[in-house]
Amino acid sequence: TMSNDMLQKNDGNDAPLERKLHDLYELIDGIKIAMLVTRREDGFLVSRAMATQSHMEGTDLWFVTNLHSHKMEELSFDPHVNLSYYNDSTKDWVSVSGLASLNTDRARIKEMYTPDWRAWFGDEGDGVHNGGPEDPRIGLILVSAHSVTYSKANHTRPVAWFKIAKAIATGEPPKISSIRSLGEAELAAGQK
Repeated sequence: TMSNDMLQKNDGNDAPLERKLHDLYELIDGIKIAMLVTRREDGFLVSRAMATQSHMEGTDLWFVTNLHSHKMEELSFDPHVNLSYYNDSTKDWVSVSGLASLNTDRARIKEMYTPDWRAWFGDEGDGVHNGGPEDPRIGLILVSAHSVTYSKANHTRPVAWFKIAKAIATGEPPKISSIRSLGEAELAAGQK
């Protein structure tokens, strides 16, 4: 079928692991904002925008959170999450499936803390709840990736549009991106 032809033509899984990991983090670092999808107790999914924090060791992804938000209840019910990233100008995208865990280690929070977090937590004027690294409302969500699929554009936008127009005229799927997947074994190797 056409969709299988398209996937085969854009398959980039022959790239070496180092290239796949480099491109993955380049995409995530360039996009920065993920849609974090969690599951409520009634089974329905919830998405919210979350800023990916600076990349730490390995293939795990970190997010700052308010410990009193609804997502904490959702994560305690079901820690399986999906992160999706999309760059509208390049059409690059990333999908990460993994397990989320809560981290309230003050040393890790201080290590990752940036002053812009204050904007999201505010200052309640009590000297404690001030959006600083010691604010007890601040926690971290660590997403340990189980699998990743992403698409990285191979061409500039004008070239991609030309290839799409040609595909419409010829009926041949265009080669406009590299779609790559990373499984558990590859992600574990990336941790080293």
